[in-house]
Amino acid sequence: MSYPEDLRYTAEHEWARLEGGVVTVGITSYATDQLGDVVFVELPEVGRKLEATKPFGVVEAVKTVSDLFAPLAGEVIEVNGALADNPALVNQSPYGDGWMVRIRPADPAGILKLLSHDDYSRLIEEQHA
Repeated sequence: MSYPEDLRYTAEHEWARLEGGVVTVGITSYATDQLGDVVFVELPEVGRKLEATKPFGVVEAVKTVSDLFAPLAGEVIEVNGALADNPALVNQSPYGDGWMVRIRPADPAGILKLLSHDDYSRLIEEQHA
């Protein structure tokens, strides 16, 4: 399993990409593998304020239901509406079309406190050791 090197990660298996002051958030390929086929995604409304490490949504899959956790504090400025019609995008393209929300972070530099590619890869290895 591979994890893009240009992203930051949480221990709860979300990824975050900072571009132009906006952070795009999704779940990792590891998470989609563990969940199985995603059948429903509940996302927050645009304008909602998120608290770092707090739940902001739910992903329901064949195997289980899991909360989604905000990697950073900030305001939701966009949600991926395509997931309402096709939640399988999360499995098919977790780092592309399967993104979940875009937030305007309260502190963009906070993304550097998240796990690096190497840190996240090591975390997954340790969980399976």
